[in-house]
Amino acid sequence: MNEITIMILISIGTLFILLAAVGILRMPDLFLRISVTTKAATLGVGLILIGMTLYFSNVSIGTRAIAIILFLLLTAPIGAHLIGRASYFVGVPLWKKSLMDDLQGKYDHKSHELRSEDLQEIFDDTLLKNHDEENKEESENSESKKP
Repeated sequence: MNEITIMILISIGTLFILLAAVGILRMPDLFLRISVTTKAATLGVGLILIGMTLYFSNVSIGTRAIAIILFLLLTAPIGAHLIGRASYFVGVPLWKKSLMDDLQGKYDHKSHELRSEDLQEIFDDTLLKNHDEENKEESENSESKKP
């Protein structure tokens, strides 16, 4: 029974890695390739490592496999995000059939600043609220000082 579980885990992991390789070839632009590769390859390697842990049944190998899986789960999405962000800022074109570009008009190529309208609105509202509270306190203080 244990051998069947190991075989299934490793086979599914290998299938996910194969799908990641096919995704690199089939996806039309860099950003979709990054997405497919990160998700499928991370899952595939994780399943293979779990199968390896079950096969060897050794605590030392199991802890190493778990550490590798955690490392992949933490670093693969961050690395993919940074590569995608740098690619966007350098000017790698989106797929021509992309429906939406969420960052369009928010990146300043000269200052390399990325603006978020939502954050800017929150920041402006906070400043306005603080300014209104300060004015209210000043008017209350000036009224209390008048005889």
